[in-house]
Amino acid sequence: MYIKELTSEEFNNFTNNFPYKSIYQTSEYAYIMNHQKYNTMLIGLIDNNTILAASLIMIEKRNNFKYAYAPRGFLIDYTDYNLLRVFTFELKKFLGKKDIVAVKLSPMIFKNIYNSKKSIIKTNVNFENIYNNLKMLDYYHFGFNNFFESHKPRFEAILDIKKNYLLLFKDIRKEFRTKIRSAEKKGIRVIKGNEEELNYLINQVSKKYPRGESYFKDTYNYFNKTNKVDYYYAKLDTKIYLEVSKKQFEQEEANNNKINAAVIKNADKNSSKLLSKKIESDNLLSKAKDQLIKATNLLRDYPEGIIVATSLIVKNSDEIVLFMDGFNNDFKSLNAKHLLIWKLIEKYSKLGFCKFNLGGMSNINVDNSKYNGLNDFKLNFNSNVIEYIGDLELITNNPLYFMYRKSAQLKRMLKK
Repeated sequence: MYIKELTSEEFNNFTNNFPYKSIYQTSEYAYIMNHQKYNTMLIGLIDNNTILAASLIMIEKRNNFKYAYAPRGFLIDYTDYNLLRVFTFELKKFLGKKDIVAVKLSPMIFKNIYNSKKSIIKTNVNFENIYNNLKMLDYYHFGFNNFFESHKPRFEAILDIKKNYLLLFKDIRKEFRTKIRSAEKKGIRVIKGNEEELNYLINQVSKKYPRGESYFKDTYNYFNKTNKVDYYYAKLDTKIYLEVSKKQFEQEEANNNKINAAVIKNADKNSSKLLSKKIESDNLLSKAKDQLIKATNLLRDYPEGIIVATSLIVKNSDEIVLFMDGFNNDFKSLNAKHLLIWKLIEKYSKLGFCKFNLGGMSNINVDNSKYNGLNDFKLNFNSNVIEYIGDLELITNNPLYFMYRKSAQLKRMLKK
Protein backbone atom coordinates (compact mmCIF):
# COMPACT_ATOMS: atom_id res chain seq x y z
CA MET A 1 0.00 0.00 0.00
CA TYR A 2 1.16 3.53 -0.72
CA ILE A 3 -0.08 7.12 -0.77
CA LYS A 4 -0.32 9.15 -3.95
CA GLU A 5 -1.85 12.43 -5.05
CA LEU A 6 -5.34 12.02 -6.48
CA THR A 7 -7.07 13.89 -9.25
CA SER A 8 -10.24 15.75 -8.34
CA GLU A 9 -12.24 13.10 -10.16
CA GLU A 10 -10.58 10.24 -8.22
CA PHE A 11 -11.05 12.05 -4.93
CA ASN A 12 -14.69 12.89 -5.68
CA ASN A 13 -15.50 9.32 -6.67
CA PHE A 14 -14.16 8.11 -3.33
CA THR A 15 -15.82 10.81 -1.21
CA ASN A 16 -19.19 10.35 -2.93
CA ASN A 17 -19.34 6.84 -1.50
CA PHE A 18 -17.85 7.67 1.90
CA PRO A 19 -20.54 7.70 4.62
CA TYR A 20 -19.33 10.58 6.84
CA LYS A 21 -17.76 13.66 5.32
CA SER A 22 -17.58 17.39 5.73
CA ILE A 23 -17.64 20.22 3.20
CA TYR A 24 -14.09 20.88 4.42
CA GLN A 25 -13.04 17.52 2.92
CA THR A 26 -14.04 18.32 -0.66
CA SER A 27 -12.21 19.21 -3.85
CA GLU A 28 -14.24 22.44 -3.96
CA TYR A 29 -12.81 23.50 -0.61
CA ALA A 30 -9.32 22.66 -1.88
CA TYR A 31 -9.79 25.11 -4.77
CA ILE A 32 -11.09 27.77 -2.37
CA MET A 33 -8.09 27.46 -0.04
CA ASN A 34 -5.68 27.55 -2.98
CA HIS A 35 -6.80 31.14 -3.39
CA GLN A 36 -6.04 31.86 0.25
CA LYS A 37 -2.57 31.27 1.74
CA TYR A 38 -2.48 27.49 1.26
CA ASN A 39 -1.15 24.98 -1.22
CA THR A 40 -3.43 21.94 -1.35
CA MET A 41 -3.21 18.25 -2.23
CA LEU A 42 -5.81 15.52 -2.53
CA ILE A 43 -4.23 12.26 -1.43
CA GLY A 44 -5.31 8.64 -1.17
CA LEU A 45 -4.05 5.35 0.26
CA ILE A 46 -3.89 2.89 -2.63
CA ASP A 47 -4.02 -0.90 -2.57
CA ASN A 48 -4.37 -2.79 -5.86
CA ASN A 49 -5.67 0.33 -7.60
CA THR A 50 -8.34 0.78 -4.93
CA ILE A 51 -8.53 3.84 -2.70
CA LEU A 52 -8.90 2.77 0.93
CA ALA A 53 -8.62 6.20 2.61
CA ALA A 54 -8.19 9.80 1.49
CA SER A 55 -7.70 13.35 2.70
CA LEU A 56 -7.47 16.95 1.66
CA ILE A 57 -4.09 18.31 2.79
CA MET A 58 -3.61 22.07 3.10
CA ILE A 59 -0.05 23.40 3.44
CA GLU A 60 1.02 26.79 4.75
CA LYS A 61 4.37 28.41 5.53
CA ARG A 62 5.14 28.96 9.23
CA ASN A 63 8.44 30.62 10.03
CA ASN A 64 9.74 29.31 6.68
CA PHE A 65 8.66 25.76 7.53
CA LYS A 66 5.87 23.85 5.79
CA TYR A 67 2.99 22.90 8.09
CA ALA A 68 -0.09 20.94 6.97
CA TYR A 69 -3.77 20.70 7.92
CA ALA A 70 -6.34 18.03 7.23
CA PRO A 71 -9.56 19.96 7.99
CA ARG A 72 -12.11 17.68 9.69
CA GLY A 73 -9.58 14.87 9.57
CA PHE A 74 -9.08 11.98 7.18
CA LEU A 75 -11.69 10.09 5.23
CA ILE A 76 -10.97 6.78 6.90
CA ASP A 77 -12.59 4.21 9.16
CA TYR A 78 -10.97 5.18 12.48
CA THR A 79 -12.24 1.96 14.09
CA ASP A 80 -10.03 -0.11 11.74
CA TYR A 81 -6.72 0.02 13.59
CA ASN A 82 -4.67 -1.79 10.94
CA LEU A 83 -5.90 0.56 8.21
CA LEU A 84 -5.25 3.59 10.43
CA ARG A 85 -1.76 2.29 11.27
CA VAL A 86 -0.79 1.77 7.60
CA PHE A 87 -2.29 5.11 6.55
CA THR A 88 -0.42 6.93 9.33
CA PHE A 89 2.90 5.26 8.45
CA GLU A 90 2.53 6.02 4.73
CA LEU A 91 1.33 9.56 5.41
CA LYS A 92 4.36 10.36 7.55
CA LYS A 93 6.63 9.02 4.83
CA PHE A 94 4.78 10.85 2.05
CA LEU A 95 4.61 14.25 3.77
CA GLY A 96 8.04 13.92 5.37
CA LYS A 97 9.67 13.61 1.95
CA LYS A 98 8.02 16.90 1.00
CA ASP A 99 9.66 18.58 4.05
CA ILE A 100 6.31 19.05 5.79
CA VAL A 101 7.01 19.13 9.52
CA ALA A 102 3.58 18.03 10.82
CA VAL A 103 -0.10 17.75 10.02
CA LYS A 104 -2.92 18.99 12.26
CA LEU A 105 -6.42 17.53 12.04
CA SER A 106 -9.81 18.05 13.69
CA PRO A 107 -11.48 14.71 12.92
CA MET A 108 -15.19 13.99 12.82
CA ILE A 109 -14.77 11.45 15.62
CA PHE A 110 -17.70 12.12 17.91
CA LYS A 111 -17.46 11.62 21.67
CA ASN A 112 -21.02 12.44 22.75
CA ILE A 113 -24.27 13.69 21.28
CA TYR A 114 -26.50 15.96 23.40
CA ASN A 115 -30.10 17.04 22.88
CA SER A 116 -31.29 20.63 23.12
CA LYS A 117 -31.84 20.19 26.87
CA LYS A 118 -28.11 19.38 27.22
CA SER A 119 -28.64 15.71 28.12
CA ILE A 120 -26.45 13.03 26.55
CA ILE A 121 -28.52 10.95 24.13
CA LYS A 122 -25.66 8.97 22.53
CA THR A 123 -22.08 8.07 23.41
CA ASN A 124 -19.53 6.70 20.96
CA VAL A 125 -18.75 3.21 22.31
CA ASN A 126 -15.62 3.14 20.15
CA PHE A 127 -14.29 6.51 21.29
CA GLU A 128 -11.80 5.30 23.93
CA ASN A 129 -10.34 2.67 21.58
CA ILE A 130 -9.97 5.19 18.77
CA TYR A 131 -8.45 7.77 21.10
CA ASN A 132 -5.95 5.26 22.53
CA ASN A 133 -5.06 3.97 19.07
CA LEU A 134 -4.34 7.48 17.86
CA LYS A 135 -2.14 8.14 20.88
CA MET A 136 -0.34 4.84 20.28
CA LEU A 137 0.36 5.94 16.69
CA ASP A 138 1.99 9.15 17.99
CA TYR A 139 -0.85 11.58 17.38
CA TYR A 140 -0.64 14.37 19.95
CA HIS A 141 -4.02 15.43 21.35
CA PHE A 142 -4.38 19.13 22.20
CA GLY A 143 -7.03 18.46 24.84
CA PHE A 144 -10.79 18.72 25.14
CA ASN A 145 -11.16 22.47 24.67
CA ASN A 146 -14.40 24.20 25.61
CA PHE A 147 -14.48 27.16 23.24
CA PHE A 148 -13.07 27.92 19.77
CA GLU A 149 -9.39 27.14 20.27
CA SER A 150 -9.47 24.23 17.79
CA HIS A 151 -8.78 24.49 14.07
CA LYS A 152 -12.47 23.64 13.61
CA PRO A 153 -15.15 23.87 16.33
CA ARG A 154 -15.20 20.92 18.75
CA PHE A 155 -18.97 21.29 19.14
CA GLU A 156 -21.52 21.58 16.34
CA ALA A 157 -25.30 22.07 16.36
CA ILE A 158 -27.08 19.72 13.96
CA LEU A 159 -30.83 19.57 13.46
CA ASP A 160 -32.64 16.46 12.20
CA ILE A 161 -34.95 17.75 9.44
CA LYS A 162 -36.39 14.44 8.25
CA LYS A 163 -39.65 15.31 10.05
CA ASN A 164 -42.55 17.15 8.48
CA TYR A 165 -41.80 20.89 8.59
CA LEU A 166 -44.90 21.55 10.71
CA LEU A 167 -43.55 19.25 13.40
CA LEU A 168 -40.13 20.91 13.11
CA PHE A 169 -41.75 24.28 13.78
CA LYS A 170 -43.64 22.87 16.73
CA ASP A 171 -40.34 21.60 18.22
CA ILE A 172 -38.86 25.11 18.24
CA ARG A 173 -38.95 26.79 21.63
CA LYS A 174 -42.18 28.77 22.11
CA GLU A 175 -40.57 32.21 22.46
CA PHE A 176 -38.62 31.59 19.25
CA ARG A 177 -41.79 30.67 17.37
CA THR A 178 -43.26 33.98 18.54
CA LYS A 179 -40.22 35.88 17.26
CA ILE A 180 -40.39 34.10 13.89
CA ARG A 181 -44.08 34.97 13.43
CA SER A 182 -43.42 38.55 14.55
CA ALA A 183 -40.60 38.99 12.02
CA GLU A 184 -42.81 37.87 9.15
CA LYS A 185 -45.70 40.02 10.32
CA LYS A 186 -43.47 43.11 10.43
CA GLY A 187 -42.47 42.75 6.79
CA ILE A 188 -39.35 40.56 6.78
CA ARG A 189 -39.17 38.57 3.53
CA VAL A 190 -36.65 35.84 2.66
CA ILE A 191 -35.18 36.12 -0.85
CA LYS A 192 -32.78 33.90 -2.81
CA GLY A 193 -29.73 35.94 -3.78
CA ASN A 194 -26.99 35.64 -6.38
CA GLU A 195 -23.26 36.28 -6.67
CA GLU A 196 -23.75 39.99 -7.37
CA GLU A 197 -25.54 40.35 -4.02
CA LEU A 198 -22.87 38.63 -1.90
CA ASN A 199 -21.68 42.01 -0.66
CA TYR A 200 -24.67 42.09 1.70
CA LEU A 201 -23.17 39.07 3.48
CA ILE A 202 -19.59 40.31 3.25
CA ASN A 203 -20.48 43.67 4.83
CA GLN A 204 -22.33 41.99 7.69
CA VAL A 205 -19.59 39.49 8.62
CA SER A 206 -16.40 41.39 7.77
CA LYS A 207 -15.83 42.56 11.35
CA LYS A 208 -16.26 39.13 12.96
CA TYR A 209 -14.57 36.90 10.35
CA PRO A 210 -10.87 37.03 9.47
CA ARG A 211 -11.09 36.15 5.78
CA GLY A 212 -11.72 38.72 3.10
CA GLU A 213 -14.11 39.26 0.23
CA SER A 214 -12.37 36.80 -2.13
CA TYR A 215 -12.94 33.90 0.28
CA PHE A 216 -16.72 34.28 0.16
CA LYS A 217 -16.81 34.82 -3.58
CA ASP A 218 -14.59 31.80 -4.18
CA THR A 219 -16.77 29.71 -1.86
CA TYR A 220 -19.85 30.71 -3.84
CA ASN A 221 -18.22 30.18 -7.23
CA TYR A 222 -16.54 26.80 -6.63
CA PHE A 223 -19.48 25.19 -4.85
CA ASN A 224 -21.82 26.73 -7.41
CA LYS A 225 -20.02 24.83 -10.19
CA THR A 226 -21.32 21.59 -8.68
CA ASN A 227 -24.69 23.08 -7.68
CA LYS A 228 -23.92 22.83 -3.97
CA VAL A 229 -24.39 26.42 -2.85
CA ASP A 230 -27.36 28.69 -2.14
CA TYR A 231 -27.41 32.25 -0.90
CA TYR A 232 -30.37 33.82 0.88
CA TYR A 233 -31.04 37.11 2.59
CA ALA A 234 -33.82 38.59 4.70
CA LYS A 235 -35.13 41.94 3.51
CA LEU A 236 -37.31 44.35 5.45
CA ASP A 237 -40.23 45.67 3.39
CA THR A 238 -40.29 49.17 4.86
CA LYS A 239 -43.77 49.91 3.51
CA ILE A 240 -45.27 46.90 5.33
CA TYR A 241 -43.22 47.73 8.44
CA LEU A 242 -44.73 51.24 8.52
CA GLU A 243 -48.27 49.90 8.03
CA VAL A 244 -47.84 47.39 10.86
CA SER A 245 -46.21 50.00 13.12
CA LYS A 246 -49.02 52.48 12.47
CA LYS A 247 -51.67 49.88 13.27
CA GLN A 248 -49.82 48.82 16.42
CA PHE A 249 -49.54 52.45 17.57
CA GLU A 250 -53.25 53.06 16.99
CA GLN A 251 -54.15 49.95 19.01
CA GLU A 252 -51.87 50.93 21.88
CA GLU A 253 -53.19 54.52 21.80
CA ALA A 254 -56.81 53.32 21.95
CA ASN A 255 -56.02 50.97 24.81
CA ASN A 256 -54.11 53.69 26.64
CA ASN A 257 -57.02 56.13 26.27
CA LYS A 258 -59.38 53.49 27.66
CA ILE A 259 -57.15 52.90 30.71
CA ASN A 260 -56.72 56.66 31.29
CA ALA A 261 -60.49 57.09 31.25
CA ALA A 262 -60.81 54.31 33.83
CA VAL A 263 -58.17 55.95 36.02
CA ILE A 264 -60.04 59.30 35.94
CA LYS A 265 -63.34 57.58 36.66
CA ASN A 266 -61.85 55.81 39.68
CA ALA A 267 -59.73 58.75 40.89
CA ASP A 268 -61.21 58.57 44.37
CA LYS A 269 -60.31 54.91 44.74
CA ASN A 270 -56.88 53.54 45.55
CA SER A 271 -56.47 50.97 42.75
CA SER A 272 -52.86 49.87 42.53
CA LYS A 273 -53.82 47.28 39.91
CA LEU A 274 -55.27 49.97 37.63
CA LEU A 275 -52.24 52.21 38.11
CA SER A 276 -49.93 49.33 37.23
CA LYS A 277 -51.93 48.77 34.03
CA LYS A 278 -51.57 52.46 33.19
CA ILE A 279 -47.77 52.41 33.70
CA GLU A 280 -47.47 49.31 31.55
CA SER A 281 -49.72 50.82 28.87
CA ASP A 282 -47.74 54.10 28.89
CA ASN A 283 -44.53 52.11 28.30
CA LEU A 284 -46.07 50.12 25.44
CA LEU A 285 -47.44 53.28 23.86
CA SER A 286 -44.03 54.95 24.10
CA LYS A 287 -42.37 51.96 22.42
CA ALA A 288 -45.04 51.87 19.71
CA LYS A 289 -44.50 55.59 19.08
CA ASP A 290 -40.73 55.11 18.80
CA GLN A 291 -41.26 52.22 16.40
CA LEU A 292 -43.66 54.31 14.29
CA ILE A 293 -41.10 57.12 14.04
CA LYS A 294 -38.39 54.63 13.13
CA ALA A 295 -40.60 52.95 10.52
CA THR A 296 -41.52 56.33 9.00
CA ASN A 297 -37.85 57.28 8.66
CA LEU A 298 -36.93 53.87 7.22
CA LEU A 299 -39.53 54.13 4.47
CA ARG A 300 -38.25 57.61 3.66
CA ASP A 301 -34.60 56.51 3.56
CA TYR A 302 -35.06 52.97 2.16
CA PRO A 303 -38.21 52.93 0.01
CA GLU A 304 -37.00 49.74 -1.73
CA GLY A 305 -36.37 47.96 1.57
CA ILE A 306 -33.22 47.06 3.48
CA ILE A 307 -31.20 43.84 3.85
CA VAL A 308 -31.12 42.87 7.53
CA ALA A 309 -29.79 39.26 7.59
CA THR A 310 -27.87 36.93 5.26
CA SER A 311 -26.85 33.29 4.95
CA LEU A 312 -24.61 31.22 2.68
CA ILE A 313 -25.65 27.56 2.45
CA VAL A 314 -23.57 24.60 1.21
CA LYS A 315 -25.28 21.32 0.32
CA ASN A 316 -23.28 18.23 1.32
CA SER A 317 -25.01 14.97 0.30
CA ASP A 318 -28.08 14.81 2.57
CA GLU A 319 -26.86 17.63 4.83
CA ILE A 320 -27.34 21.38 4.66
CA VAL A 321 -24.49 23.40 6.15
CA LEU A 322 -24.93 26.98 7.30
CA PHE A 323 -21.49 28.00 6.01
CA MET A 324 -21.73 31.66 7.03
CA ASP A 325 -24.44 34.00 8.21
CA GLY A 326 -24.74 37.58 9.37
CA PHE A 327 -27.20 40.27 10.39
CA ASN A 328 -27.43 44.02 10.73
CA ASN A 329 -27.19 44.71 14.47
CA ASP A 330 -29.23 47.93 14.08
CA PHE A 331 -32.26 45.77 13.29
CA LYS A 332 -31.64 42.97 15.78
CA SER A 333 -35.03 43.52 17.45
CA LEU A 334 -36.85 42.55 14.24
CA ASN A 335 -35.62 38.93 14.62
CA ALA A 336 -34.88 38.63 10.90
CA LYS A 337 -32.20 35.99 11.47
CA HIS A 338 -34.70 33.81 13.34
CA LEU A 339 -37.10 33.93 10.40
CA LEU A 340 -34.33 33.42 7.83
CA ILE A 341 -32.98 30.28 9.51
CA TRP A 342 -36.47 28.87 9.97
CA LYS A 343 -37.41 29.44 6.32
CA LEU A 344 -34.25 27.61 5.25
CA ILE A 345 -35.01 24.69 7.59
CA GLU A 346 -38.54 24.54 6.16
CA LYS A 347 -37.34 24.71 2.55
CA TYR A 348 -34.67 22.02 2.75
CA SER A 349 -36.85 19.74 4.84
CA LYS A 350 -39.44 19.85 2.05
CA LEU A 351 -36.70 19.08 -0.50
CA GLY A 352 -35.81 15.85 1.32
CA PHE A 353 -32.56 16.76 3.08
CA CYS A 354 -31.95 14.97 6.39
CA LYS A 355 -29.70 17.26 8.45
CA PHE A 356 -29.25 20.98 8.95
CA ASN A 357 -25.85 21.92 10.34
CA LEU A 358 -26.15 25.22 12.21
CA GLY A 359 -22.39 25.41 12.75
CA GLY A 360 -19.99 25.64 15.66
CA MET A 361 -20.75 26.20 19.34
CA SER A 362 -18.85 26.35 22.60
CA ASN A 363 -19.19 23.61 25.22
CA ILE A 364 -22.86 23.72 26.24
CA ASN A 365 -21.94 22.45 29.72
CA VAL A 366 -19.61 25.36 30.45
CA ASP A 367 -21.17 28.74 31.19
CA ASN A 368 -19.57 31.62 29.31
CA SER A 369 -21.25 34.99 28.79
CA LYS A 370 -19.46 35.50 25.49
CA TYR A 371 -20.97 32.40 23.87
CA ASN A 372 -24.18 31.73 25.81
CA GLY A 373 -26.26 33.72 23.31
CA LEU A 374 -24.77 31.83 20.36
CA ASN A 375 -25.47 28.48 22.01
CA ASP A 376 -28.99 29.37 23.05
CA PHE A 377 -29.88 30.59 19.56
CA LYS A 378 -28.96 27.23 18.04
CA LEU A 379 -30.43 25.12 20.82
CA ASN A 380 -33.74 26.97 20.56
CA PHE A 381 -34.29 25.35 17.15
CA ASN A 382 -34.22 21.98 19.00
CA SER A 383 -30.87 20.97 17.51
CA ASN A 384 -28.63 18.23 18.82
CA VAL A 385 -25.04 19.01 19.77
CA ILE A 386 -22.17 16.87 18.48
CA GLU A 387 -19.04 16.80 20.63
CA TYR A 388 -15.90 15.89 18.66
CA ILE A 389 -12.45 14.76 19.74
CA GLY A 390 -10.73 18.12 19.09
CA ASP A 391 -7.36 18.85 17.48
CA LEU A 392 -4.60 16.30 16.92
CA GLU A 393 -1.09 16.70 15.51
CA LEU A 394 1.10 14.14 13.77
CA ILE A 395 4.81 14.89 13.31
CA THR A 396 5.84 13.92 9.80
CA ASN A 397 9.48 15.04 9.72
CA ASN A 398 11.20 14.83 13.14
CA PRO A 399 14.43 16.79 12.39
CA LEU A 400 12.58 19.65 10.72
CA TYR A 401 9.87 19.64 13.38
CA PHE A 402 12.52 20.07 16.09
CA MET A 403 13.92 23.07 14.21
CA TYR A 404 10.41 24.42 13.64
CA ARG A 405 9.60 24.33 17.37
CA LYS A 406 12.92 25.97 18.26
CA SER A 407 12.32 28.74 15.75
CA ALA A 408 8.82 29.30 17.18
CA GLN A 409 10.28 29.57 20.70
CA LEU A 410 12.91 32.00 19.51
CA LYS A 411 10.29 34.13 17.78
CA ARG A 412 8.23 34.32 20.99
CA MET A 413 11.32 35.33 22.97
CA LEU A 414 12.17 38.08 20.51
CA LYS A 415 8.62 39.45 20.76
CA LYS A 416 9.09 39.83 24.51
